[in-house]
Amino acid sequence: MIDPSEEFARHLTRRTFLGGAAGTLGTAALGSLLAGQARQLAAATNGMGSGSLGLPHFAPKAKRVLCLFQSEGFSHVDLFDHKPTLAQFHGKEIPASVKGEQRLTGMTSGQSAYPVVAPLWPGRRCGEQGTWMSDLLPHMQTIADEMCIIKSMHTEAINHDPAITYMNTGNQQPGYASMGAWVSYGLGSANDNLPTFIAMVSQGSGKNPGQPIFSRLWGSGFLPSSHQGVGLRPGANPVLYLKDPPGTNRVQRREMLDDLAHLNYLRGRELGDPETLARINAYEMAFRMQTSVPELTNTSDESPETLASYGPEVAKAGSYAANCLLARRLLERDVRFVQLFHRGWDQHIAIAKQLPNQCKDVDQPTAALIKDLRQRGLLEDTLVVFATEFGRTVFSQGELGDPGMGRDHHGRCFTVWLAGAGVKPGIEYGKTDDFCYNIVENPVHLRDLHATILHCLGIDHARFTYKFRGLDTKLTGVEEAHVVKGILA
Repeated sequence: MIDPSEEFARHLTRRTFLGGAAGTLGTAALGSLLAGQARQLAAATNGMGSGSLGLPHFAPKAKRVLCLFQSEGFSHVDLFDHKPTLAQFHGKEIPASVKGEQRLTGMTSGQSAYPVVAPLWPGRRCGEQGTWMSDLLPHMQTIADEMCIIKSMHTEAINHDPAITYMNTGNQQPGYASMGAWVSYGLGSANDNLPTFIAMVSQGSGKNPGQPIFSRLWGSGFLPSSHQGVGLRPGANPVLYLKDPPGTNRVQRREMLDDLAHLNYLRGRELGDPETLARINAYEMAFRMQTSVPELTNTSDESPETLASYGPEVAKAGSYAANCLLARRLLERDVRFVQLFHRGWDQHIAIAKQLPNQCKDVDQPTAALIKDLRQRGLLEDTLVVFATEFGRTVFSQGELGDPGMGRDHHGRCFTVWLAGAGVKPGIEYGKTDDFCYNIVENPVHLRDLHATILHCLGIDHARFTYKFRGLDTKLTGVEEAHVVKGILA
């Protein structure tokens, strides 16, 4: 069967030429642009798994990505970036030479004092390389040798929504395609019965409720909608509207979809509209998911030992632990991009109470997930990214010693870690100053992180583009971005 978008593109030029006598040069130019767009979008919605974009550009180390997104900015000061100097300066004003003139949020810009707050909990050196990690993360301490910790991340964004949008889409403005959508567009699906990109959201026990998580963070933006992520919900209906209505059986549904696909095909051939083709694909995927999703979410085949390793909350639908287990099940079914969003890290107040609770949510499940992937041979070709949108200030928000004291946003430096395919295990990369406040060695912008993730998947970020508003748009944007070669295996 001829692809309707290609057929539309082939006929559109002839129509434009024949209609030139009644039209203008502008009309002809528009027709030419539409023809090119139709061809591009046909490639975007069909045959992606067969390499229709010529991807990957080179042999990949990773086949799939798992992003464990810790929403709202965890405190690198308390958890990963150990500085003995902080104990000496605890309670003293942060030196003006360190603080500088950089932008603060409205929550602390009016403070009369900015006293340094040393980490509120002890930590220890872990693994063969002696990686320092907080005792709030005892289970993660056991996987230190799997972790590639980047301590020199930085971003211009200072408030949550632009910062989380920036980290997930490469742009602070809404409307751009998410990381998972870009990967779907470039590499396509490795499983015909599940979406290429699946996202899940959990609420932590730190700050509750946390900052909102919008579905546009796994959206397709300007890319064809077939590449947007599918949100997997907790409970009896993981995907809304997936079940057949009462009185409809499987045979009837198949016949209805066949008729609907034929009508959409005719319409797509007539208009060259890629969204019409995406609609066909969506209906067909939903039909297949009626079988694959119940099988995915039924964890009765997991051993008691595996379930116990993820912690007591693994049986609680929608918890971070339950989502970690589902993430592993998705990855072993070759879902290309899996992303977990965990809310509650926004410790502006009561950090002494909130941060331990939040860490307890993620510590055991995250460590269990990494070990589970390793045991099943999946970590060898899965890139795991444990990320957040920014870090936290070394100085106090609120009065030092007050139970309501917390830490404000800090984008000038923060920590993320990676594990698995494509990165060196058991290393630390980048360095901040003695106050965890400024980067002094190997800065890594979030654009560099995006470029590195794509590189691990065999994609050259500079050549991976999509026409949008007359530009060759990239996940890494128009400013410079560099693969972080120092962390590559």
